[in-house]
Amino acid sequence: MGAKVSTIWYVDAPDPISVLREATTSDWNAASALVGRLYPHLTAVPLGQGPISTSAGVDDDHVFIGCYPGVTVVCGSNLAVPTPSTLPESFTRPLASEHTYLVASDPQHAWGAFAYWERGEFRRSFSATPVYIYEDAGLPLVWERSFWAGEHPLIYPPGVMPDPQSLPFHPQEFAEAANAEWLGFRYTGAPHADEFDPNTLPVCGFTMYVPGQEPPPPNQSSNGRAAQEPMPDAPEEQAPRPKKRWFSRK
Repeated sequence: MGAKVSTIWYVDAPDPISVLREATTSDWNAASALVGRLYPHLTAVPLGQGPISTSAGVDDDHVFIGCYPGVTVVCGSNLAVPTPSTLPESFTRPLASEHTYLVASDPQHAWGAFAYWERGEFRRSFSATPVYIYEDAGLPLVWERSFWAGEHPLIYPPGVMPDPQSLPFHPQEFAEAANAEWLGFRYTGAPHADEFDPNTLPVCGFTMYVPGQEPPPPNQSSNGRAAQEPMPDAPEEQAPRPKKRWFSRK
């Protein structure tokens, strides 16, 4: 079983793998600015930082962003599209980056995809399930050769006959290989020789709300007024009422 992933990366660093391997935190200010730029129709409420290994398979209510020197990643459910080449420029080059990489996969549908842009110009994309290709555009990259040559065959359970239309590899493994080639890590299995553990790479989390539906700040009551402190001389038997907290989401 593969990992659920929905990510896009903006890379300017000449050695992004070293940058990611050495990263110990993500820039909150840069992440907050980018989430507002990419999702201007929503309100982003900060959550905290967590590893990309558990954040890449993001749901519709959250966005995770990692900002490091010369490398930025966005994890958003809207990036898991069957035809990556159709993503708008607002997502493929919001930072005028030299390289943009998309990597996405969904184990529930046995689907995997990757795409590559160079200075905003589309170069390559692949998106498929084991028996159906949604998109195969641009020139194949050198690292793809072993997959097309049949060196990563699909493995079927005993007694299960292969579909005659099956690809010579699993699309999720193909997408995982793209991630390892470009970014130096895999979401599944132990890291290979020169790869690092994605559990060590932090990203900033945000909960996304329709404007007006976000919870009030901690120092506000649900009616928008500042929470009142208890009177200093209040009798002991008149304990202050507990503050009402509202965690309703869209």
